[in-house]
Amino acid sequence: MRRVFAFFREVREELAKVTWPSQRDTTRATLVVIGLSLALALFLGLLDYLLNRLITLVI
Repeated sequence: MRRVFAFFREVREELAKVTWPSQRDTTRATLVVIGLSLALALFLGLLDYLLNRLITLVI
């Protein structure tokens, strides 16, 4: 049982050392991820459409 308490004490000590990002940094990073995801989705959707049209013309 002591090992369990020691483990959680060590976890708490390590969490105290963590440098958490600010809300502004988190928001900015989230917007970057959403923007890149939308850009990639648009690119892949357009590529899929163009390749589909190309295959339709060939067949």
